[in-house]
Amino acid sequence: MENFFLELTVILIIASVISILFRYLKQPPIMAYILTGILVAQLTFFSNESKISLEMLSRIGITLLLFVLGLEFKVLELRSVGKVSFITAISHIAIATVVGFIICSVLGFSPVEALFLAFALTFSSTIIIVKLLSDKKDLTSLHGKIAVGYLLVQDFCAILSLIFLAGFHDGQAPGLDILMISLVKALFLITITIIFSQYVFPKLIHSLSRSSEILFVASLAWAFGMASLVSSSPIGFSIEIGGFLAGLALANSEESTQIISKVKSLRDFFIVLFFVVLGTQLNFSDLDIVIVPALILSVFVLIGTPVTVMIILGLLGYKSRTSFLVGLSVAQISEFSLSLIILGQQLGQVSEKAVGVVTIVAIITFTLSTYLITNGDKVYDLLSPYLKIFERKGKNLEIYTATKDLNNHIVLLGADRMGRSMLKTLKDQKEDILVMDFNPDITKNLKDDGYNVIFGDIADEDILNKAGLDKAKIILSTISDFEDNIILLNFLKLQMKNKEFKPIIIVTSHLENDKTELMEAGANYVIMPYHSAGKYLAKLIRSGQIEDLI
Repeated sequence: MENFFLELTVILIIASVISILFRYLKQPPIMAYILTGILVAQLTFFSNESKISLEMLSRIGITLLLFVLGLEFKVLELRSVGKVSFITAISHIAIATVVGFIICSVLGFSPVEALFLAFALTFSSTIIIVKLLSDKKDLTSLHGKIAVGYLLVQDFCAILSLIFLAGFHDGQAPGLDILMISLVKALFLITITIIFSQYVFPKLIHSLSRSSEILFVASLAWAFGMASLVSSSPIGFSIEIGGFLAGLALANSEESTQIISKVKSLRDFFIVLFFVVLGTQLNFSDLDIVIVPALILSVFVLIGTPVTVMIILGLLGYKSRTSFLVGLSVAQISEFSLSLIILGQQLGQVSEKAVGVVTIVAIITFTLSTYLITNGDKVYDLLSPYLKIFERKGKNLEIYTATKDLNNHIVLLGADRMGRSMLKTLKDQKEDILVMDFNPDITKNLKDDGYNVIFGDIADEDILNKAGLDKAKIILSTISDFEDNIILLNFLKLQMKNKEFKPIIIVTSHLENDKTELMEAGANYVIMPYHSAGKYLAKLIRSGQIEDLI
């Protein structure tokens, strides 16, 4: 135990030092953790028992990550992207497997190896994508929802493929009855989860919320209990799937946000260990033999995946920006890809060379896709003139246009939290308000309530052009993302260049350092919600009017 504690301390020290260096260099922290694992693998004093313990801790991290993901995604919200996510995921798996098989065959792999490689390369990393989208606060955006729905379909296909491969005995494939039983089990679990999330857990969790400590412990007990139940032999799914279903069951409770805030720090600690363990498992043997096919297949994943996804989403009627960001999000292989190819090796179907190729592809795609996802908006702006060919003319599922042409109106960008509160106060003026948001559920509800709504992203100039910003009297952005607000201000600067009448422009920021730059870019006012709330509360306390808050 003392040795493991020392080894864990060494890992955390190395991870901390590299993370600080990466932050100074403005590089993603995930790559710092993977690099830590690569370095740790070179240290010989780590025992096999410690490696097993670290792998168990890393699986806790994955379970907690997917538990939080389930908490953040309401069951009803998945309906808006369920169909498109299913079509996109299944179509991409089919197309990528066929094209990948041809490429791997040309590279000299046997038909069986080529099939294993092609199928393994179709899966994207749920862990990396969810972590990065969460850090960017893009999980509730349209492209974030489609990407996560896509990943859920992929994960289900991955489970079925593992069951299929694990069922091989003496070269014989498992029967159709085994696959059908697995499908029935999955549908049963999802149905039970939905029922519990609607009728059982909201009241139960509310009764526990009087004590935040009890709520925290009970939530973890449910997450681990569900994960253990799902991974038990009668059901036979992974503990990670159990973690996601556990979070999904609690997502409709009013306390879900509080649970997320409690669990996130614990999740972040364990997920660091996951990426460290992932780094230790990367295989660099026979580098000279595998490097050329690995580079070719990396290009196939990094370019072929986004292009395929863009074609599919374009045919379904989505704009180039949404389809590009979804494609960019899934342009890497998965941890499952490594598991699948190693399982193929254990079955005697895959050579050491194929394992080495997938390992190198994992390193390249993990690294580059992390940068691409983090800077997705900038990459799109750079390539946008060439991406319009992926849009289907005459069909657009993304834009709810205003019910009438507005003049001298208020444009509200962002209708969640602060924006929602403002709309409640100004509901008697809804005819003079135009709302823009990129959450499909928020915009649909507002449209049903009679608001003038445009569904789209503030960073998309096509969307901004439809908002009639040049005719507005007030433009208010409740979005706190600095880059999005700069894009808005630069757009308005060009739009209002020759205009005599200019609207009042109000933007939001949480950072004092950004205020000056936003003002210089053209904002008339910069709202800092936490700062304003603190000053207002202090004023009420000083004047003895604190009762006004009741």
